[in-house]
Amino acid sequence: MIEFVDRIETHNTLGECVLWNDRQQSIWWTDIHEARLYRYQLQQRQLTTYTLPERLASFGFTDDDDWLICAFASGFALYQPHSQKIDWIAQPEKEIAGTRFNDGRVDRQGRFWAGTMCERQPMEAAGGLYCLAGRNVKKVIGDIYIANSICWSPDSSHFFFADSPRHRIQRYDFDPATGTPQQPQIFSTTTPPQEPDGSTVDADGNVWNAVWGGSKVVRHSKNGGEAMELTLPVSQPTCVAFGGPELNLLLISTAKIGLSPEQLDREPDAGNLLIYQTSYRGLPESRFKI
Repeated sequence: MIEFVDRIETHNTLGECVLWNDRQQSIWWTDIHEARLYRYQLQQRQLTTYTLPERLASFGFTDDDDWLICAFASGFALYQPHSQKIDWIAQPEKEIAGTRFNDGRVDRQGRFWAGTMCERQPMEAAGGLYCLAGRNVKKVIGDIYIANSICWSPDSSHFFFADSPRHRIQRYDFDPATGTPQQPQIFSTTTPPQEPDGSTVDADGNVWNAVWGGSKVVRHSKNGGEAMELTLPVSQPTCVAFGGPELNLLLISTAKIGLSPEQLDREPDAGNLLIYQTSYRGLPESRFKI
């Protein structure tokens, strides 16, 4: 069972990286191109907007509630939203023109993973996937156009990752101790021009993926089969997460970038955060170890 219950009207240009903070009982997400970060306290229905020092592509919570671990466009940093303090850690693609960070997530061992994408045209496979452990960063995968869909199975035995323009999510065997993905296999595919965007894994190991350009979220079984499709009133969903006190709310960030006035008339929810009640349960977000 999945039923629409609410929307948060922010009309983001490029809403992304929606996450549920179980300690604060709040929804967090970013509007990348507008360099804004949002916190929505669910019970109070109170929205707070933070203006950022540069575009924020993805982020995660940390073991210190005051700090976020962030993949800003140019690199990794710890950031305090309320004070705007920033502690830069690494800018691994500083010398590469035309790339920026994109999707990211904290793994169950407390490391932050984030990948980059190529913004220049014609697009090239100039990006990479990076793992940040403490203040040490390493490149894990290269030759990426647009990094997306970063998530892990509940037992951390598998890692999921998509290079979106290749129209597929890959599943890797994953060694949680070393943080090493290997032996990639095609997990699921999309029909062009639809692309896999952000993903999450529920408590049963199913993979939920926001399909950019597809007006839908797809739930894949743990073996990759398409188990369910949720049709959305927007064409550009960007990321999904589970939240709420029972972790049974499906949270979906969306975008209005690139839509014509006619398309925006047809999609009044483009750029809003959508909330659905489900009969499924997610897992708490892991926290980065500072």
